[in-house]
Amino acid sequence: MILHNENRSELRVIDKNSKSDIRSPLKWPGGKKRVLKHIRAILPQQGKKRLVEPFVGGGSVFLNLEFDEYLLCDTNADLVALFNAVKRAPIDFKKDAQALFTQKNNSADKYYELRQRFNDNTDAYERAVLFLYLNRHGYNGLCRYNKSGGYNVPFGRYKKPYFPNDEIDFLAKKLERAEIISGDFELAFEQIKSGDVVYCDPPYSPINRTSNFTAYAGNVFSDEDQTRLVSNSIKAQQKGVATVISNHYVAFTKKLYASADQRSLFSVQRSISQNGKSREKVKEVLALYQSKK
Repeated sequence: MILHNENRSELRVIDKNSKSDIRSPLKWPGGKKRVLKHIRAILPQQGKKRLVEPFVGGGSVFLNLEFDEYLLCDTNADLVALFNAVKRAPIDFKKDAQALFTQKNNSADKYYELRQRFNDNTDAYERAVLFLYLNRHGYNGLCRYNKSGGYNVPFGRYKKPYFPNDEIDFLAKKLERAEIISGDFELAFEQIKSGDVVYCDPPYSPINRTSNFTAYAGNVFSDEDQTRLVSNSIKAQQKGVATVISNHYVAFTKKLYASADQRSLFSVQRSISQNGKSREKVKEVLALYQSKK
């Protein structure tokens, strides 16, 4: 049984400075820590009070941008449960999660035993604790589910998985100003108000159209979904809301973002093989739909 009794006074206060961006507690595919400078350069921030992230993922963007409030949304219910657990009882979540980071649990047998416990569990808090363990002990920080909704990332075989103590503390402090919701990105757009700024990091449009890896949280983000996201961004302009969207810069997105007020292009290094040793530069785009009010 996992117990959680709140004791917020034990939270460490972390000084964040411009020289070092804060990492998410989670290893997250497509995390934006390495490209924050490009996002900061294009995202309207002056005088803006609330940042809305319809695809919050690991949270690297909101963790490193200073707003009065945050509205965070994601389709991954386990990710949302983890954020909610940290928000409600950060000290106890940290203690319960750290108890799983032992040498005994860093073996294939224990990993698959705990993965099965996670898949059989229906308690949101216990799943959140196990989710952090699986994220840090699983292969390459992947987050993947089978068609039945079972988490199926294999064991990562790391010598000593890192426990994100300071990162959880910083996340807890930021979440004091955040509302967290679970669902399709349109749920977040339905709640926007004039003056908000929206940053969207959807599953990327594939570089290779015959090998589409946009599966996310057990779903697939299609071309129609990409188009629906742009439609919501254009509607948001009329409400006085600016939106920035990240994506691969390929023929499809070049056409898709043709109506954007600004497009910023840059290259990033990405792994192109399962072993992660083979890398190449790929082009990305940030498309800005500026507020019309």
